[in-house]
Amino acid sequence: MSEPLVQLVDVGMRFRLHYEKAFTLKETMINLVKRRNNYSDLWALRGVSLDVREGEAVGIVGRNGSGKSTLLKILARVFEPTEGKCILRGSVSALIELGAGFNAELTGRENVFLNGAIMGLSRAEMERRYDQIVDFAELHDFMDTAVKNYSSGMYARLGFAIATDVDGDILLIDEILGVGDEGFQKKCFARIQQHLDGGKTVLLVSHDPDAIERICHRAVLLHNGKVVFAGSAAETLTRYREILAMERSPS
Repeated sequence: MSEPLVQLVDVGMRFRLHYEKAFTLKETMINLVKRRNNYSDLWALRGVSLDVREGEAVGIVGRNGSGKSTLLKILARVFEPTEGKCILRGSVSALIELGAGFNAELTGRENVFLNGAIMGLSRAEMERRYDQIVDFAELHDFMDTAVKNYSSGMYARLGFAIATDVDGDILLIDEILGVGDEGFQKKCFARIQQHLDGGKTVLLVSHDPDAIERICHRAVLLHNGKVVFAGSAAETLTRYREILAMERSPS
């Protein structure tokens, strides 16, 4: 069996939270002598292991603050994990935050070429792709408008069109399918399926159970930064609903 395209081995991500309190000189000296710190450590992820193979679509579910977006940012190389290993055996296209990779002062047209440069593509290559990107986004009349004037739906259209037009081996998507009208969402689903049919790998974060079940072969459930369940999309969503029900029930 071939090696997985995505391999996470005991990955942990720690953030250092600094206190806002302004210490007096006396308090500062006491803290130095007693070696007290004015910060605490928050582990957003701990002990996360996951293998994803070529042609697989894997959903990542969990309540807000469970570590889903942090995990995708590690896969997108935005964050370097504090511990463990993140091994990627292929190129990555990522749509992990609305407006990420865009310069709000530039036009839609200029941002297409900016994103291409960020992804390592030449201007000539992006010129070849430009028309099909705009056609998919359906923003022909707005490409010379600064994106700071775009609605969230317009951001989503252009960002998704760029990310999925680039021939990455691994596609990362974070909640973006919840933005935009129903017609555009259908186009997004069809584009993702094209990627899967072409042997690409997809990791999808979404609160929409229909999207997870429609796209993903399997899913993992994150809770308090740890993988607490992994299985088929349907099984994982059932377990997720059970956790939500327990949290809502009176103690």
